[in-house]
Amino acid sequence: MKKLIYTLLVISLLFFSTGCDTGQQRPVKAEDFALGTVIHQEVYGAKAQKAADEVSAKIKELDALWTINNPGGDINKLNDHAGEGYIELNPETISILKSARKISDLSGGAAFDITVAPLVKAWGVGTENPQVPAADFVKKLVSLVNYQDVLIDEATNSAGLRMKGEMVDLGGIAKGYIGDLAIEIYKNNGITSAFVNLGGHVVVLGSKPDGSAWRVAIQNPRGQNGTFVGVVSVTDKAVVTSGDYQRYFTENGKRYCHIFDPRTGYPVDSCLMSVTIVASSSTEADGMSKAFVLGLEKGMDLVEYYGKAEAVFITDDKKIYVTPGLQDNFSLEDATNEYTYIQNWR
Repeated sequence: MKKLIYTLLVISLLFFSTGCDTGQQRPVKAEDFALGTVIHQEVYGAKAQKAADEVSAKIKELDALWTINNPGGDINKLNDHAGEGYIELNPETISILKSARKISDLSGGAAFDITVAPLVKAWGVGTENPQVPAADFVKKLVSLVNYQDVLIDEATNSAGLRMKGEMVDLGGIAKGYIGDLAIEIYKNNGITSAFVNLGGHVVVLGSKPDGSAWRVAIQNPRGQNGTFVGVVSVTDKAVVTSGDYQRYFTENGKRYCHIFDPRTGYPVDSCLMSVTIVASSSTEADGMSKAFVLGLEKGMDLVEYYGKAEAVFITDDKKIYVTPGLQDNFSLEDATNEYTYIQNWR
């Protein structure tokens, strides 16, 4: 028997903001639906409304440009011309493709690869009709997964895919890239305190208006939305989680999540339930959260190799591992008492 688990809004992280008047200024709060989720902003400053409006407009613009479901968007243009040379694209699209190639290089495509779209389409995780494709078909699709086949010509703002049938899906990096753009827009408007929550992908600017750090909660991967197991305190950071609980289906008692191993063509089975990355770059945090694919040891190795992020790994036996640089800013807050925080394990 098949059971599909999906929602329009998947919250992987809860956000704890001031939620009240600080005595000096009230926040501008904005809510939009884009990128397949609800976007929340909380912005402080004289130009807060202008900044929030600009961020909302930018998100909607890029959502239309990059969604794989928009026939007129850049990604569909790129995919439709696979194997047919270069096609001119929006400069923002060229920029995010460059970022994706850079992040993919860190693991040689083992953890993150934007050309997994043929697999995403074949499995249908998160749709009304998910399925387990035949093994030989999966093997054939794996031959179409290679981020190095994304060809970029910056001089002409053009890109292409080397082989016919190859496809790009920016779902694993788009929110991260947009998070960085949001922070840039806030700064350009003189904002020094703000946050944007892109459906669980949280990016904060500065500290709270009272000078304290923002507190971002990490979702309990086996609890209901809104339950959490820990909190990280951050300033000027992105906090991004990838996990097996966001979109998945079950067949014959086996869980198949929406994150794929580019090497095998199958949904990840890495003995992890979630990986949370804390980094200054929202784009890179999004890509690095796919360390989830590699499992605990190799995933931690990748984070250490990258050198510009901290992480929280939660294993399927409900143990929590935190990188040394984040331990002072992490607190276990598990109301279920089911999770164990393993300290000084490396």
